Amino acid sequence: MVQIDEKVYGLAKARMESVFDGGTFVELGAYTKRLGSQEDFEGVVCGYGAIEGKLAFAFIQDSGRTKGAFGERHAKKIIDMYSLAIKNGAPVIGIFDSAGAVVYDGAAALAAYGKLMKSISNASGVIPQIAVIDGVCGGASAVAASMFDFTVTVKDKSKFFVNAPFNVGEKTDVAKAGLSAYEAEDEANAFAYVRKLVSLLPSNNSEAALVETADDMNRKVSLADNMSADELLSAVADNGSFVRVYKDYAENVALGFTTFGGIVTGVVASDKNDGILDIKSARAAAKLVSFCDSFGVPVVTLVNSIGLDTTKAAEDSAYASELAKLAYAYTSADNAKVTVVTGKAYGAAFTLLGSKSVGADMAFALPAACISVLSPEASVAFVMNNKVGEKSREELEAEWAEKYASANEAADCGEIDDVIEPAELRQRICAALSMLAFKAEGTPSKRHVNMPL
Repeated sequence: MVQIDEKVYGLAKARMESVFDGGTFVELGAYTKRLGSQEDFEGVVCGYGAIEGKLAFAFIQDSGRTKGAFGERHAKKIIDMYSLAIKNGAPVIGIFDSAGAVVYDGAAALAAYGKLMKSISNASGVIPQIAVIDGVCGGASAVAASMFDFTVTVKDKSKFFVNAPFNVGEKTDVAKAGLSAYEAEDEANAFAYVRKLVSLLPSNNSEAALVETADDMNRKVSLADNMSADELLSAVADNGSFVRVYKDYAENVALGFTTFGGIVTGVVASDKNDGILDIKSARAAAKLVSFCDSFGVPVVTLVNSIGLDTTKAAEDSAYASELAKLAYAYTSADNAKVTVVTGKAYGAAFTLLGSKSVGADMAFALPAACISVLSPEASVAFVMNNKVGEKSREELEAEWAEKYASANEAADCGEIDDVIEPAELRQRICAALSMLAFKAEGTPSKRHVNMPL
C-alpha cells in the first residue's frame, strides 16, 4: 500500500468533505504523483459525492502539498474528473488555491492551463460550474476560474488576480469588480453558499429544477410602498427565500435564485438608486438571464426603474454595447420569462427589462405602475410646458400619468397581459410559471394533421 502523509493529505480532504453530505465523498486518482517524482503526490484532490442528495463533482487545489503547483498531471486529474461529470450530467465545484504553474515544466505547464480551460468550456452550458477562491488564484488560474458560471470568494483570504498586487500597486476589490458573485465571511460560509446554489440549480441542461415546498401557491401577499427587492421577494417567493448573486457589484438590480410553487426561478429585480439601469446592472442581468436560458431555468423580472444612466461616465464606457448584451440575453432566451412592472418603467428600461417585445411570455403590471417614454415630470416639461398656468404643473403631471402612462394604457396596446392586484402577485407569478413549465422542452413535434371524416 502506498503511504500518504495523512497530516497534509487529510487537511485538504477534510475541507473537501465539508462541501458534501457527510460520508459521501469518494476521491478519484488518490495516488497520482507529480511528474518526475516518486515522493510528492499531486497537489489537487478530486472526487465526487452528494450535496443535498444530488450527485456533484469537485476538485480542491491543495496548497499544503507542493503549494498546489499546477502542472501536466495536476491538470489531467481535473480533466479526467470533468469527463466523468459531463457523462453523468452533474455539477462541478472548483476550489482554487495554488501558487501557480510549475516553472520548470515550461510549455507543458502552459498547455496544461489550456487543456483545463477547454474542459471548462466543454462543460459550460451543459452542467453548472461554481468556483471557490480559497487562497491564491492568479494569472491563468484566474482566467480559468472566471470561466465558471459563478465564482465565490472569501473575505480577507482570497487572492484573485491576473497580475499580482505587487505589480499593479494595489489589491482589487474583486466583489465590486464583478469577479465574485458572492463574498463569504469565511470558508464555512463559502461552502454553505455553494451547497445552497447546487441544491437549487438543475444538475444539467436537460433536467428541470424543482423543489418541494409547503408554501401555498395561492397565498395572498401584503405589499408596502417603496419596498426593496429583498423585501418584495421575501413577500412573494416560496418561504421568502432568495439566494442573491452579485450583490456588491450591481446594487441597482437584485439578481439571484428563488422558487415559486417549487419551480426554481432566476430573478432580475430593480432595486437601489431608483433602479437605474446602469452598466453594471445591465452586464450582470445579462449574465444571469443567459445562464438561466442555458439550463432552462425560468426568469421572473420585477421592474421599478426610472430609466437609464444619464452620466457621461456611462457614455464613456461603451454603455450602448452593454445594454445591447442585455437585449441579446432576453431576445435570444428560449426559457420561460414572466415580467411584472411593480412601479415605474421609464424609457428603454421598460423595453430592456424583460418586456413582451424582447421575449417575455407573460407581462403583468400592478395598478399603480407608471409606464412611459419619459417620466410624467419630464413629459410635461417637454410637451405641455405651455399649459402650465392653465393648470398647475402637479395637475398636468398627474393627468399625464393617468392618460398616457398608466398600466391600463400599456394593457390597451397589448404590451401588458393583465393589470393585477398587489395581493395576487405571488399567485399570478406561480400560475404563469406553472403554465410555462414545459416551454423549455420546445414545441411538441407534429406527426400529421388529423383529417375530418
